[in-house]
Amino acid sequence: QKQILVQLSSVLRGVVAQQLLPTVDGKRVVAREVLVNTPAVSNLIRENNIAQIASAMQTGAKDGMVTMEQSVKTLVKEDLIDKEVAERRIGKLRHV
Repeated sequence: QKQILVQLSSVLRGVVAQQLLPTVDGKRVVAREVLVNTPAVSNLIRENNIAQIASAMQTGAKDGMVTMEQSVKTLVKEDLIDKEVAERRIGKLRHV
């Protein structure tokens, strides 16, 4: 397992997850989560410290990272989706 983590940490460039959410006007908008394999993320993977990756994503905006929760909250703040839609996708929203 250690060897696989080392290999993954060196070859991974990034991960993108997307989901389409219904907008307030009946259309759809994409919410996305982006992980970029920065040196810090690479180290977390190599050391099997997977639980800390979410924290790295939350603070990695300058590297292009965003969590699904951050993305969905932005869509709510921009009045593109209802708060109820957001909560069904990511749970109870805090500080929106």
